[in-house]
Amino acid sequence: MDTLYLVFVVLGFLAVVMLLEGLYLTWNAYRGPEARRIERRLAALSAGGNELVAAPLVKRRLLSEVPAIERVLLRLPRVHLLDRFLLQSGTGITVGSFFAVALALAAVGMAACALLGAPAVLWPIAAAAPVLVWLAYVQRRRLQRMYQIDMQLPDALDLMARAMQAGHAFSSALRLVGNDGPQPIAQEFLTVFDEINFGISFDKAMGNLAARVASGDLRFFVVAVLIQRDSGGNLAEILTSISALIRERHKLSGTIRVLSAEGRVSAWILTLLPFVLALVITLLNRRFIATLWTDPVGVRMVATALGLMLLGIWWMWRMVRIRV
Repeated sequence: MDTLYLVFVVLGFLAVVMLLEGLYLTWNAYRGPEARRIERRLAALSAGGNELVAAPLVKRRLLSEVPAIERVLLRLPRVHLLDRFLLQSGTGITVGSFFAVALALAAVGMAACALLGAPAVLWPIAAAAPVLVWLAYVQRRRLQRMYQIDMQLPDALDLMARAMQAGHAFSSALRLVGNDGPQPIAQEFLTVFDEINFGISFDKAMGNLAARVASGDLRFFVVAVLIQRDSGGNLAEILTSISALIRERHKLSGTIRVLSAEGRVSAWILTLLPFVLALVITLLNRRFIATLWTDPVGVRMVATALGLMLLGIWWMWRMVRIRV
């Protein structure tokens, strides 16, 4: 009886261990790090251009995890531009998630207005303000990622040039940058390598790279490679020259940023000063400034002032933003 009991316990323990092992292997196959890495690569690959390659290995980037919302979003005009915008930001969110967060923020803004007893004319502004902040956050992440790619591009081109001088083909040099280069440029070059291996034409794969990354320097590199492919020449020397040219351009851009720093600080001060003063006056004497949103004339004055301020902010930032 004791022996039978021990055998039963051991078999039960082994069954539980095997069950847990099976659950872990199943989770790792569908949700593990390797599966997520392959999913990100396929999603980035399929969102590169406006057209999708007819290959079973290419997975279409979903606009939403919910099929019903996916069908609705596919009917929106130019939704692929928003999808590419989110892909360039590197946040990993889908179009459906982006709209869900925007609607939630708009609802919170309107609920705050209702609780504070603000007039109905301010409700649209309160709903739009957090949505604009959310959009600005995604745009900032996108600009930071594009800036990182611009800074990493010269080193990546030097690595490719040295690899080609050592006897590697262009596609092998792309894979070398994808495996050994820094993120996020490594992911972009590895996506080009995957596209070529999946059967997409070389010109289309390079065009998708230029479409995914909103960088003038990288587009210059793509154009140079495509021209060399048609006309011939030493591609390694071309890549070295492009790398040196981009580095000199970055040095000039840094000099311009230093010289225009005073103008940018002035723009920040002039942009934030009215809002800071309004907040201070509200804290010191709320009744004095409440006329601006309780009186119809005050509401029109605020709307006009905000419109003129937006125009002035846009004009100041255009003045201090110098492109090289």
